[in-house]
Amino acid sequence: MKEYCVAVTGALGAVGQEMLSILESRQFPIKKLKLLDIAENVGKTVKFCGKEVSVELSEPNAFKEVDIALFAVSDNVSKKLAPEAVKNGAIVIDNSSTWRMDPEVPLVVPEVNPEVLRQHKGIIANPNCSTIIAMVPLKPLHEFAGLKRIIASTYQAVSGAGIAGIGELKDQSRNVLDNKPIAPKVFAHQIAFNLIPHIDYFEENAYTHEEMKMFREGRKILGLPELMVNCTCARVPVVRSHSESITIETERPITPDQAREVLNKAPGLKVVDRPENNEYPMPVDTANQDLIFVGRIREDISSTGNGLTFWCCGDQVRKGAALNAVQIAETMIKMELI
Repeated sequence: MKEYCVAVTGALGAVGQEMLSILESRQFPIKKLKLLDIAENVGKTVKFCGKEVSVELSEPNAFKEVDIALFAVSDNVSKKLAPEAVKNGAIVIDNSSTWRMDPEVPLVVPEVNPEVLRQHKGIIANPNCSTIIAMVPLKPLHEFAGLKRIIASTYQAVSGAGIAGIGELKDQSRNVLDNKPIAPKVFAHQIAFNLIPHIDYFEENAYTHEEMKMFREGRKILGLPELMVNCTCARVPVVRSHSESITIETERPITPDQAREVLNKAPGLKVVDRPENNEYPMPVDTANQDLIFVGRIREDISSTGNGLTFWCCGDQVRKGAALNAVQIAETMIKMELI
């Protein structure tokens, strides 16, 4: 089997660390691993497959001889370094939002639209975490019944805001229980024992940028430029794994039983839908899991047409970020694009 020189850029961040764990557990064919990060982390070591690997500086010259560069960095860093990595011959799989809506850049969920990888020009974009979690169940439902409209509400874990978000939830929870004052820093308001219907900045249409990511990215991934999408995103006091309530309107009828059958056969999914036994997807069950769990599948009783509602949960650090990026690389190898 051919092996590859792989670089993980932003290797010491939460998503970068998850990428390394996934590369190791899935036995990705690595000839040489390069760990790249900011100057203050240069020289630190990370254990990978039993060996200590030293962190190098993220800079253009670091990508010489790199075949695959997994990026887990900020928008600004990606905008600067991704083109440089491509110039050095690397294929970049980027987790930032920088390239997602670029018409020249494929936006990919491997279970949904792997065929667009053939159009890549050096950079492939990883979608937003909540978008990925929604797209995996929506694609097979679309293939069966034809999507016309999506109404989604997301309940997003604090780890979506990074390590600082987790720390803020833990600190605030202690302070609330100890009757100590709360001083929000990461989030706009208290997150402990609360939820905040606000993620990212508000756009001119009164929707947040996070909500519009579902709108724009969903249309691009599904290849449905006229798809009607309405999304509300909330931050909830959960450490890991996003949850989503999704209602769809379809071109053709689809019953809950048909939806379960379709979703049971689809890749990347696990149907957990036995409400009579209190069995349904929850963040505590999907954290550190690769699959998206789907349940609460039922008819939309408010619909005058073909309507279906379901609930799904997925680990946004894994499938919503690191795993999806590694799966893109694996898919490209299978398609002989690397």
